[in-house]
Amino acid sequence: MQEESLLQMRHIMKRFPGVLALNNVDFTLRKGEIHALMGENGAGKSTLIKILTGVYQMDGGEIKVEGENVTIRSPQDAQKGGISTVYQEITLCPNLTVAENMFIGRDEKLWVRNKEREKKADEILTSLGIPARARQQLGDCSLAVQQMVAIARAVDMKCKVLILDEPTSSLDDKEVNMLFDLMRDLKSKGVGIIFVTHFLEQVYAVCDRITVLRNGELVGEYLVEDLPQVQLVAKMIGKELDELSSMGEGVEKKTVNNEVFYEAKGLSSSDALSFDFSIRKGEVNGFTGLLGSGRSESVRAIFGADKVNSGEVKVNGQQVKITKPIDAMKHGIGYLAEDRKRDGIIADLSVRENIILALQVLNGVFKPISRSEQEAFADEYIKALNIKTASRETPIGSLSGGNQQKVILARWLLTHPDYLILDEPTRGIDVGTKLEIQKLVLKLAEEGVSVTFISSEVEEMLRTCSRLIVMRDRHIVGELKGADLNQAQVMKTIAGGESGHE
Repeated sequence: MQEESLLQMRHIMKRFPGVLALNNVDFTLRKGEIHALMGENGAGKSTLIKILTGVYQMDGGEIKVEGENVTIRSPQDAQKGGISTVYQEITLCPNLTVAENMFIGRDEKLWVRNKEREKKADEILTSLGIPARARQQLGDCSLAVQQMVAIARAVDMKCKVLILDEPTSSLDDKEVNMLFDLMRDLKSKGVGIIFVTHFLEQVYAVCDRITVLRNGELVGEYLVEDLPQVQLVAKMIGKELDELSSMGEGVEKKTVNNEVFYEAKGLSSSDALSFDFSIRKGEVNGFTGLLGSGRSESVRAIFGADKVNSGEVKVNGQQVKITKPIDAMKHGIGYLAEDRKRDGIIADLSVRENIILALQVLNGVFKPISRSEQEAFADEYIKALNIKTASRETPIGSLSGGNQQKVILARWLLTHPDYLILDEPTRGIDVGTKLEIQKLVLKLAEEGVSVTFISSEVEEMLRTCSRLIVMRDRHIVGELKGADLNQAQVMKTIAGGESGHE
């Protein structure tokens, strides 16, 4: 197969301060092939793509296109070498026509000759079977057609390697099929396509090969027909099926009350989710699934952080309306967001100011917490959670990631929540702090607090949760508890096998 190689990346290394992001990674793309690049969050997919497109410079390794060594120092170098990328977020201009978008920033002579530009655009659109016309305003086209126009622009720039980064995340089934038809057409013309997606079914619908990365290292390259979905999940997570054993001993003890605290039916958010969900008092449950499966979107809908379109919600058996975070907070719900730097900490404020933030919001602007109370609260939680900080007045941005996470936990614990949602509370922190947070979750449950716990590490969820809700492609596909609460069953359910869903 070597003679068919279009792109070869060999022994790729990339370091960031304190992190080896890619370690001796190989990747091969062949002519007329659709090749899935798979891996969990932090596996190294984005870093590899950014090296290939000139956004990052590699620290070691080599890249060959059609057998020739190439040096890619910028996105312009990548484009000149026939490497184009179409991102999840469409980067074209909706206020311009299709033809203007296809040629903007390129051929200046063609840009000023409207008729020639439109004629050439129509020829390209027709040859690729794209249902759009040159004179149409791009913003009037569907998202799928806008994606296709972006692909047409890339292909017309003499593209040899086309990188599609999560191109289907905002498309419906019909639009996905339109995009797949275009991908197959380009494949027949000899274009090599790198397809990055979190939708497992789509990999098996359209791809020829799969390369799996994990923790910055190459797991392997596989023909699609040789790698069943459950084995793909196993390789992404890092556990083979025969190695798995349940780590959820004693989890039934964590459900201390049969009384339902929160219940939602038909809860639908702006992220196209629609689901039923409930949690009992003193229960620790969790949403699990691969990155992009809808875990975070589900809890954001529960907390009102994303726009809620429909659904019925009850708290303590009483129907309530939660459309924004303050509504949830007033009903005793706290939420530690997945991205602590973006949605959690306020880096320039002190530890004290970050801790009292949620309580002050609940009290309202006309009932300020006195300085002495703030200091007492901060000191109490710094001690209780063993937060390592020079003082309560230290800016939170100067703390380690684990201690920042503890401060945000303190923020919510200070509100004495009845229901606490923790989305990736242990990501990027040391093992000792992870264990502290897990113990805290179980202690809260013993005290009657309901907790929804989300982690990319399945073992961690099995140690902590008494019930797991399994998601795939933004749908709930299973519910596991009791004897089904083990890693093998989680992986089978994620991959589309049997589940314990009632």
